[in-house]
Amino acid sequence: MHFMIIFKLCISLHQDSRAARLVSCSLSMRRGLWARVCAHGLLAWRMTAKSNALHSSPADCHPCPPAQAREDGDTEGTGLSTRRTGSTQDDTSSELQRGRPPHGGEQPAAPAFQGRRALARIVRLVLVLRDWASKSLHEEQQRPDPFLERFQGPELQTVAAGAGNDLEDEETEEENKKKKWQIFVVDPAGDWYYRWLAVIAVPVLYNWCLLVARACFNDLQKTYVVLWLVLDYISDSIYIGDIVIHLRTGFLEQGLLVKDLKKLRDNYIHTLQFKLDVISILPTDLAYFAVGLHCPELRFNRLLHFSRMFEFFDRTETRTSHPNIFRISNLVLYILVIIHWNACIYYAISKAIGFGADTWVYPNITDPEYGYLTREYIYCLYWSTLTLTTIGETPPPVRDEEYLFVIFDFLIGVLIFATIVGNVGSMISKMNATRAEFQAKIDAIKHYMQFRKVSKDMETKVIKWFDYLWTNKKAVDEREVLKNLPDKLRAEIAINVHLETLKKVRIFQDCEAGLLVELVLKLRPQVFSPGDYICRKGDIGKEMYIIKEGKLAVVADDGMTQYALLTAGGCFGEISILNIKGSKMGNRRTANIRSLGYSDLFCLSKEDLMEAVTEYPDAKKVLEERGREILIKEGLLDESAAEASTEGISMEEKLDRLALNLDTLHTRFGRLLTEYNDAQMKLKQRITVLESKMRHQDLEDFFSDSSDSLLEDEEKDLPGEMQ
Repeated sequence: MHFMIIFKLCISLHQDSRAARLVSCSLSMRRGLWARVCAHGLLAWRMTAKSNALHSSPADCHPCPPAQAREDGDTEGTGLSTRRTGSTQDDTSSELQRGRPPHGGEQPAAPAFQGRRALARIVRLVLVLRDWASKSLHEEQQRPDPFLERFQGPELQTVAAGAGNDLEDEETEEENKKKKWQIFVVDPAGDWYYRWLAVIAVPVLYNWCLLVARACFNDLQKTYVVLWLVLDYISDSIYIGDIVIHLRTGFLEQGLLVKDLKKLRDNYIHTLQFKLDVISILPTDLAYFAVGLHCPELRFNRLLHFSRMFEFFDRTETRTSHPNIFRISNLVLYILVIIHWNACIYYAISKAIGFGADTWVYPNITDPEYGYLTREYIYCLYWSTLTLTTIGETPPPVRDEEYLFVIFDFLIGVLIFATIVGNVGSMISKMNATRAEFQAKIDAIKHYMQFRKVSKDMETKVIKWFDYLWTNKKAVDEREVLKNLPDKLRAEIAINVHLETLKKVRIFQDCEAGLLVELVLKLRPQVFSPGDYICRKGDIGKEMYIIKEGKLAVVADDGMTQYALLTAGGCFGEISILNIKGSKMGNRRTANIRSLGYSDLFCLSKEDLMEAVTEYPDAKKVLEERGREILIKEGLLDESAAEASTEGISMEEKLDRLALNLDTLHTRFGRLLTEYNDAQMKLKQRITVLESKMRHQDLEDFFSDSSDSLLEDEEKDLPGEMQ
């Protein structure tokens, strides 16, 4: 439809001189992207036609045979596909100005849209305009929200810019594909891995449900033997593929995904899961050649691959938005599988004892009523359900082995019944936990109002306020829910949830990302009822407010006369909490603001705002300038007091700087004193070591001198004795 509009407009343009009216008509009819496409295309064609008419000369006029014209048209048509890949918004006019139709300067000019060449040019124009429009629309869709883009940081912008780069060479792309395959590693936290778990869970569940049934019910195995062979070997191939995927499944080490294939292989091979997976794919069904195809018990080793199904259930419970419903469904699935297995075992025991041997076993299959597969399975499933749910009403056992089996079933049934009651009860209580907590608050408020004999009107107003909170899903305390998340994630969630409101707030338009995080984390939601005053003129200002939903009115003192209307995204109350110097109202409210209906506001206290803007002086200046503009407009600013306060502020800044310098000197002096004490301690320790060494040396010298003197005395005594 869009192409027909362009085609008709182009023909009308060259057949009629009313191009301007056609363009304005198209713009009035199509206010969107196609209107701009039509306008640009028509203007470009008009300029091309004028240039062809002005610059055509006899030298340019060469009669062209029809065959040559067709070749030219074909050349243009084939060249279009190569040029379309690199076309942009400016390519429209360049494509239109490449090749001019031959006009004879000395001969009468032919109509612009006669012949195959004119038709080829029309088609080329339409295709170029379509390509340009699709690319422009794609760029608009890919462009991220500037508010979120500024908050999330440059790293996400880089990724988004790199994702749109389509100008790589084919050889480079092939090399990148080869490298990607060589380092192909599955991220266990990614969507691809989760989808693979869903795939591998199907053959695991197939083996757990149908292998035991085929082993017990011979008719089931023999009737569909070809189908079972196909499904068995498809499941085996999926098992083998799962082992390959497991060998390339990454894991986190120091917070980063490990991609070293040797580490991944070692991490998987040394686990019990690898041993079970290898056992589960052993070709035990090769024994079919010896015992025949009707022995599915040989494939019971396939049941050991069960961990992947449980992993899929765990990840689904984490990912789903309705975890309680999934838990109940999962519990029902487990119970059905247990009942199914018990039914199959009952049939196998009946077959081993003999069908119809007594009243407890399955009836004789020679009876047509009990001799077909559907009745066999349903009868056994019915018996298993009655037994495991402890309902009873089944034939009593006769043999000892039958008694043992029934006792075992009763024990399993008691455990199943206790599990069902416990799990379902806890799930239901968790599902209603929010409602129960909210109802407890309402009951406490009602009891208090009745005890204090509050008027019926006030009681009705309070109850309606609670009803509004619950009906509009605003009874949840967001801070309590998000308290376990880090500040960055909490800020991102708050910005995404309240994006439309925050984008309209002027103080958030140009503020830094850090300040935005600080302010968003300090916002507290509040809900006001119809007719409530958010603030009154002359009250002490302790909070500022941002309107999320609802409408507020700036009213006179009588509460009826409206001066202005505030809607979503509006911000008020910052004047009284900024303490603007020279304000005649000081820190008091300057207007009466009343809620017209139920209004959802974000409240930011004075302490939180001052704490946030302390580290961002530019944002504080912007808020103060906006407050001064409002005060000047309302005549509530004393300019002389403001100028005097400016001088006072400069003196205060000097005092603050002096105090900061004194703090710096005190810190440095403390550091020097600590270093001096450490040096003194080390010097004392060294002196003590030296003194101990000197004492030790003196003792050694003393003992050496005394030993020498004793030796000399002995030597003197020896010659005397000899004489």
